[in-house]
Amino acid sequence: MSGEAVRWFSEIRAGDLAAVGGKNASLGEMYSVLSGKGVRVPNGFALTADVYRSALTAAGAWPRLAAVLQGAGSDDVARLAVVAAEARAIVFEATGTELVRAPVADNYRKLEAQYGAGVPVAVRSSATAEDLPTASFAGQHESFLNVRGIDELVEACRRCFASVFTDRAIVYRNVNGFDHLKIGLSVGIMKMVRADLAASGVAFTLDTETGFRDVVLVTGAWGLGESIVQGKVDPDEFYVHKPTFRAGSRCVLRRALGGKQRQLVYDEGVASGSTTYVDTPSEKRDLFCLSDAEVLTLADCAIRIEEHYSGLAGEPRPMDVEWAKDGPEGELYIVQARPETVVSRRRGAAIETYRLHATGPAIVEGRAVGEKAAAGAVRLISGSAELAAFQPGEVLVAAVTSPDWEPAMKKAAAIVTDRGGRTCHAAIVAREHGIPAIVGATNATSLLKEGAPVTVSCAEGETGRVYAGLLPIEISTTDLASLARPRTPIMVNLGNPDLAFKTAMRPNDGVGLARMEFIISNQIGVHPMALACPDRVTAAADRDQIARLTRRHAKPEQFFIERLSEGIGTIAAAFHPKPVIVRLSDFKTNEYAKLLGGSDFEPVEENPMLGFRGAARYAHPAYAQGFALECAALRRVREDMGLANVRIMVPFCRRVDEASRVIEALAEHGLRRGDNGLEIYVMCEIPNNVIQIDAFARLFDGFSIGSNDLTQLVLGVDRDSELVAFDFDERDPGVLEMLRLAVTGAHRNGRHVGICGEAPATYPAVASFLAQIGIDSISVNPESVARTMQIVHDAEHHVEAPKPA
Repeated sequence: MSGEAVRWFSEIRAGDLAAVGGKNASLGEMYSVLSGKGVRVPNGFALTADVYRSALTAAGAWPRLAAVLQGAGSDDVARLAVVAAEARAIVFEATGTELVRAPVADNYRKLEAQYGAGVPVAVRSSATAEDLPTASFAGQHESFLNVRGIDELVEACRRCFASVFTDRAIVYRNVNGFDHLKIGLSVGIMKMVRADLAASGVAFTLDTETGFRDVVLVTGAWGLGESIVQGKVDPDEFYVHKPTFRAGSRCVLRRALGGKQRQLVYDEGVASGSTTYVDTPSEKRDLFCLSDAEVLTLADCAIRIEEHYSGLAGEPRPMDVEWAKDGPEGELYIVQARPETVVSRRRGAAIETYRLHATGPAIVEGRAVGEKAAAGAVRLISGSAELAAFQPGEVLVAAVTSPDWEPAMKKAAAIVTDRGGRTCHAAIVAREHGIPAIVGATNATSLLKEGAPVTVSCAEGETGRVYAGLLPIEISTTDLASLARPRTPIMVNLGNPDLAFKTAMRPNDGVGLARMEFIISNQIGVHPMALACPDRVTAAADRDQIARLTRRHAKPEQFFIERLSEGIGTIAAAFHPKPVIVRLSDFKTNEYAKLLGGSDFEPVEENPMLGFRGAARYAHPAYAQGFALECAALRRVREDMGLANVRIMVPFCRRVDEASRVIEALAEHGLRRGDNGLEIYVMCEIPNNVIQIDAFARLFDGFSIGSNDLTQLVLGVDRDSELVAFDFDERDPGVLEMLRLAVTGAHRNGRHVGICGEAPATYPAVASFLAQIGIDSISVNPESVARTMQIVHDAEHHVEAPKPA
């Protein structure tokens, strides 16, 4: 043998890729360098690639492999399967000698000396072209778990060597331009972590859908981690915000409970190395597989690993980290780390946005992968034999996908699976090929019919939806290189946390309006008072549903605080450290009444638009307990999550003494103006706000002009009425004069003043006018930001502002 046969992890560094492959090089680097920094890695050793090459050379296998692989393309699936099987047989035969058995036996005995006789091990393939920054080779080769004893260990090693020529590995190398015969394979043998008795999963040091790099995404499920990779389960998901974590705030940013329908465990009745799926007990499905403390420990490990590898690379290096929890020990282990190779490599000076103009009810929903939309005919696939009939441009629908399906999957218009999370095989392939996919779309294979035309949309946030028919899809492209950046800050209006990371990565100057009521409606769905006072909910069905939603919380109000704080926190984290102005809830009574339990707490008003809304509610006995929950959520965001970039905004504040009562109520609930830099703004949307702006300025740090309500009240036009819509116009001279008075009045008092509404994006004349009078910021919906920047830039440099009458 020309080189070393075995290297223990303590002897391996990241630069040893040629000898031990990417996976083992990474394990050695972490074991050697990071174990002392809280990153726990099981010990083990690697059979080097020299063992593989020497065994094949001694057996005279290279010429036979070259002949078998001649012309092995990826399009002919049937021929590929035959070629791959023949190549694997050649390698398996060649590695059945003492060249493999002797080093395996000697070093396994050393591992037994450390961990005990018959120690179970994981046997993992590690190719010399694996886990590169440009090509991960993840999942292309075989691994075997819970292997015991020398005979079974040698067998597993031979099968790992043979897996150099799995169908999927051959296809992957063809696509990425690697020479089949120049790839070497090392085998890693490491102490088995008994995750079958606990949980396992994957952590990414970026958001896998948008590429947003300021978060760690942790996914997990009960049992062995292959269940997540294979898409057999919908995992739990957790986010941690890296900048505030580094600054000392230890708090989970956001979480989502996965179905965790099945768990992969060892099949103790069969030979070692065998695994089987069992149904997860309902009580475990309803629990998160990790505590918050464990999520934070994994986030800490992931951040340390990313920082270490970024230092080695001399540039930021987002990482894909596998973790496992040992049931008997209760300890968390890192069992693999590789560079993330898909989302982090996205480059380009243009933003592509997909939008559906017509939808209708969704047939199925699941987790969106990517941000695109596509349409095509449904093709139901239940097994590999049906792939030959698959046509390019069809929508591949399956319970789960397999790595061997990749040749067909990359030709799909879209992919939809019954099960799986955002780190399953279907999601990984879809991301790599830029295909929209929906995973965890329960019952998709029964609800979507063969040949039916459908539209798959991943352009609406984290929830992906399948609609009937071939719907028109608008694709717009924004050239960032040529995008004009005006002097006036252009902010965004946002109410959907699912869109926060995506929106934050585009040009913006922060969030001028984060709509709390949107989060309450979409992320919570229950009236705040129904959670504060559940005994006052009269409908039995409502009480049952509230009990079901809040079952994992000691008190119902904790459900509200957690969900609202996570929604606000996600938006604040996405834009951190830019300002995020969060408007307190501004539902009208008829809108509040539609929430679960809401009818028990809301009056019936003739004109809710001018009724019990905004600031009038917050200190009122009818809503004071609900307001306390809003404040508790905001306090958690600013204090526990460390997101002090959140500013609070009070809506529809009619009178100065009403403003004073709200300021006092906020202070009583721990949100005192000035504490920890807290700024409190008020919506300037009632003529009295403008008329008495000097008095309001003494109580607030800034103003945000609500152009919709201000126009409504200046012109006396119900903005919800279609009959008089022709009279609603922000360009009216009276409205423009109100805008001018608001801006000059705020500046007279040294207060910030912005506007949150679509008028500047809809009417260039309004944008021009606002720029000319020196408004401090303009906030519009995300899809209007680029257009508004151009309009305001032109207004600042060229366009003459219209003069109010």
